[in-house]
Amino acid sequence: MTGDRSLLEELPGELIMWVLIVSELAVFCVCLLVFLSLRLTDPELFAQSQARLHQVSAGVNTIVLVSSGYLAARAVAEIRDGHAAKARRFLLAAAGLGTVFLALKAVEYSDAIGQGIGLETNSFFTFYFLLTGFHAAHVIAGIIVLLIVALRPKAESVEAGAQFWHMIDLVWVLLFPIIYLLQ
Repeated sequence: MTGDRSLLEELPGELIMWVLIVSELAVFCVCLLVFLSLRLTDPELFAQSQARLHQVSAGVNTIVLVSSGYLAARAVAEIRDGHAAKARRFLLAAAGLGTVFLALKAVEYSDAIGQGIGLETNSFFTFYFLLTGFHAAHVIAGIIVLLIVALRPKAESVEAGAQFWHMIDLVWVLLFPIIYLLQ
């Protein structure tokens, strides 16, 4: 803290955005804890199921989403420097990479469904589809937010949009190793 400023005053952005982010992270964390608890009950089933996933595609998707987070951060830096047009381009590029993420996820879902894998296949795939689907819904919402903010970029809205987008990045960085890599 600086001087008489409270911790809340030190947070960048709006408090309501932080409330949203913390609540969304809490929901994802609870779901991940349930997933990990179920993994402990049947590690062989989870290992066999995990082996059927597209780890390389998920790894590429991680690079895509983290790169889009970088672009959102660049948009914040540009708007703070008074460069609205540059901020808009970075926001659009971040949203574009979000779309690439969704396209790769759609290919992965399509392949799984083509193999006869669905929500009811087993507990691993129930949580796989629920967690990654819930995340994909957030990516769609985040793309919409970035596009709306890009229409008329202002410092506060660009920062809020980037905060939401970074939450989406963070969730994926947690989901990726737990679902795709953890043995």
